[in-house]
Amino acid sequence: MATPDRIEIHGTLTAGKPLADLTWLRVGGPAQWLFQPADADDLRQFLVRLDPEIPVFPIGVGSNLIVRDGGLRGVVIRLGRGFNGIDCGAGEVTAGAAALDAHVARKAAAAGFDLTFLRTIPGAIGGAVRMNAGCYGSYVADHLIEAEAVTREGEAVRLSPQDLKLRYRASDLPAGWVITSARFRAEPGEPEVLAARMEDQLARRDATQPVRDRSAGSTFRNPAGFSSTGQVNDNHELKAWKLIDDAGLRGAWLGGAQMSEKHPNFLINARNATAAELEGLGEEVRKKVYRNCGIELEWEIMRVGEPAP
Repeated sequence: MATPDRIEIHGTLTAGKPLADLTWLRVGGPAQWLFQPADADDLRQFLVRLDPEIPVFPIGVGSNLIVRDGGLRGVVIRLGRGFNGIDCGAGEVTAGAAALDAHVARKAAAAGFDLTFLRTIPGAIGGAVRMNAGCYGSYVADHLIEAEAVTREGEAVRLSPQDLKLRYRASDLPAGWVITSARFRAEPGEPEVLAARMEDQLARRDATQPVRDRSAGSTFRNPAGFSSTGQVNDNHELKAWKLIDDAGLRGAWLGGAQMSEKHPNFLINARNATAAELEGLGEEVRKKVYRNCGIELEWEIMRVGEPAP
């Protein structure tokens, strides 16, 4: 078994790579190692040879992530061009784990397949599968046929939704496993109709969410156990944003971090915040919401790494 720098690769290996540039919140210390494999075989061979004591953390496009200011020990794996293909046909859409959710929705719609629920979800397919992403009443679990992944030991495996135990904003994907692609079932639809639906979804998102701010999407899971349906009769009583708002925390600040005025379940990097300020504000929100209504909010954003020394 070897350290990362002693393994022959076809991709790129970088020591001490700053991760702030790779996350939507633009915070975080360096990765001890950042590995960007050329393809699935490159990834497999790397993991087969990597010392099993060295931790591995897959990082998509960093859309749902706070990397703490001290950075991440071990190997951060970021998939790129070798994993972003999108193929449509026979009622199915296959997408690489690095393909952006929005791109998959658009390409599927152009081919006459309905995966429009992905259009407004930030991030890439690997993360969408791992977190069972969803909105407007549809989830990855409703469409996923199977995902392909590479285990921490370098074995290629196929995973069904049952294997992953997909549920609201969660799955049982083992630590260190890297999703490489996913195959979805998609209903047929007229491309023009699907395109119009996505435009409507974008308009609704832009009207209610701080899309031009540095955020990581929804900060906390909805205690209701489901995402917004987008319907006029949607019940908001157990939505995270409503609980935060009721606790008087819309627009709350800590250092350079703020809970958005526009959507109080969005944590934003408003003034060059540190990761500690962002996480600290989130924890303060959790405490105050609990004191206000007795409900303990659960983080939806992943927080990883070590605090600054």
